[in-house]
Amino acid sequence: MLAVASPKLDELFAAIGTCGCGVLLTDPDGVVLDSRCRAGDAEVFRAWGLIPGVDWSEAAQGTNGIGTCLVERRALIIHRDQHFFPHNIGMSCIDAPVYGADATLVAALDVSSARADQTEGFNRLIAAMVAQIAQQIEIDLFRAAFARHRIVLPRESASPGVALLAVDEDDVVVGATRDARRLHGLEPTGPVRPRPLVDVIGRDREQKGLRGAERAAVIRALTRAGGNVSEAARALGIGRATLYRRMKRLGIASTHPKVSQD
Repeated sequence: MLAVASPKLDELFAAIGTCGCGVLLTDPDGVVLDSRCRAGDAEVFRAWGLIPGVDWSEAAQGTNGIGTCLVERRALIIHRDQHFFPHNIGMSCIDAPVYGADATLVAALDVSSARADQTEGFNRLIAAMVAQIAQQIEIDLFRAAFARHRIVLPRESASPGVALLAVDEDDVVVGATRDARRLHGLEPTGPVRPRPLVDVIGRDREQKGLRGAERAAVIRALTRAGGNVSEAARALGIGRATLYRRMKRLGIASTHPKVSQD
């Protein structure tokens, strides 16, 4: 995650670092993993505990940008005296959650400032940037996790670039971002049960020739049947032996990932 997120942290810091703000990335428990701040601000950030290794969970710090973002799983701003502990009320914290390729919460992206002149209006401008960078990290994490798969953006997506599907060589959906899972009613977290792409988005990719269309139909039937050849054969209206012959002709071996031993 750090390797994927690091360029985005640099990008965000380049935009807001001159304003006396620091950029932090935490783990899902609120412990700071990585940070960016100007050399001239380093001593202040160290004194505030805005450095790697410090626990900013709600259990450790009470209401604060990082910890509250992770508990509520949403982007938010905790401005100065909205913090729980008196020693934290001098700072403003702007946060957004980051979700991994399996749609589980993996991090919080934080921009913090201990400047007394930081206004709520300025915080809202930064919040839009933080949310955008958090989404970009999610996209990069997803693409890295499914680097060998085709990535599909459904036309129905209201959030371009966020509701993504990972599709294998047989046009079977094997992964989905959090927004795509909500959009298509897939598993909310964890592995995605393989489904034909056409079943998920209601349209099929054009196949090359009759052989391609037949192979796609067989793969869809096997996927819908959870790899059970007998069940897939019944769905196709053919015998089990016939299906095995067609699988062999189409290059779908009985050891294919979509086929279970039944």
